[in-house]
Amino acid sequence: MSVQALYQQKRVSAADAIRHLRNGDTIVIPSGVAEPPALLTALSEARRDFRGIQVSQIVPIKKFDYMDLETAENVRHTAYFFGGCTRPGGQAGVYDYYPSNFSEMPELFRRELFPSDVFFALVSPMDKHGYFSTSLGTDYALAAVKRARAVVLEVNPNVPFAYGNCHIHISQVTALCESGEPVTEVGLPKIGPVQEAIGKYVADMIPDGATLQIGYGSIPDAVVMQLTNKHDLGIHTEMIGDGIMSLVEAGVVTNRKKNYYPGKMLATFALGSKKLYEFMDRNPALEMHPVDFTNDPALAGQNDNLHAINATLEIDFLGQCGSESIGAAPYSGTGGQSDFVRAANRSKGGKAFIVLPSTAKNDSISRIVPTLKPGTHVTTSKNDINYVVTEYGVAQLRGKTAKQRCEALIGIAHPDFRSELREAAKKMHLL
Repeated sequence: MSVQALYQQKRVSAADAIRHLRNGDTIVIPSGVAEPPALLTALSEARRDFRGIQVSQIVPIKKFDYMDLETAENVRHTAYFFGGCTRPGGQAGVYDYYPSNFSEMPELFRRELFPSDVFFALVSPMDKHGYFSTSLGTDYALAAVKRARAVVLEVNPNVPFAYGNCHIHISQVTALCESGEPVTEVGLPKIGPVQEAIGKYVADMIPDGATLQIGYGSIPDAVVMQLTNKHDLGIHTEMIGDGIMSLVEAGVVTNRKKNYYPGKMLATFALGSKKLYEFMDRNPALEMHPVDFTNDPALAGQNDNLHAINATLEIDFLGQCGSESIGAAPYSGTGGQSDFVRAANRSKGGKAFIVLPSTAKNDSISRIVPTLKPGTHVTTSKNDINYVVTEYGVAQLRGKTAKQRCEALIGIAHPDFRSELREAAKKMHLL
């Protein structure tokens, strides 16, 4: 049977597609804007017909009705990484979560440690060879597909067809539906003077020819804005966004100096504007790969001069970063921060930056603290930390003693808190 005949045979409505679900199933969805809106709307409308369904995803973007806490016994979210629409349910204890490094997720599916009964995703139109592209969220998709009893796709002409290892063949598909809505756009975070100051410190330390991993957030984007005078930068990252695209358009990113996959940008998911999604479509300079390829420290670290830029919420005197919770309350997730910190540490000439404003809540709280709040989830460990950057400067911690680290971090804390931080350090015998 031809691939087109297979396509027509498997094409159904979204309402019919969700009939492949069984009570107790876990639905796996790729990250962010790769979530399929028509399928999730159909699931939401029919949620009371099911019991014990779990939906697992990294960073849901849209709040669908299946997230209604009152129907959690019917359909419940289980997070790989909380987003704004699932955070309240996580903090209320209704939604559970899976702690893991982003790079290890495909292997957790392969070892059957993560469940995957049904796979849902928003994908590109099928090419003449019968392949759909999971360009917007490749991450753990292919590993989940191999484990799934049913693979259900939502095909949308606005989804780019990307190159790399990011394709599902029609023969693997159980059912598909079609939609034509624009792909969800995610704007750039707000950048203020604090973010600009931090961005300048980091940008000044990035040499020509460096390869970049850039996390999501206002500070990483502030770094990107100040790299337009650089030359021959490369990209090996987990997320491709509008900031990276702007550097390509400015001629700053050439990937010529990369020694691992030279000439190619590598990423595992996309988050940005319509212009970004159009930029990705059949772009030979970009490849989307599973996250165990992009984020594996041993692979990413083969890039010389790998510079990784990631944000945290709080850091203690030893350099432990609480990047995913506020005390014991979950806020986001581990993601790829520790993956790329370790990758940059392995890289010849590499630098791993952890960035954060010095304060929170209108300067009433210091983000540099003697000890993390009880229950805080440590993301980057004291053994992996390298550069820490606030708007007051840079503290290089790798290879430093506990006392030296403490002194360096207090030196980049907000001036209003330095005295009390010093007093706390004396009580801890660190000063």
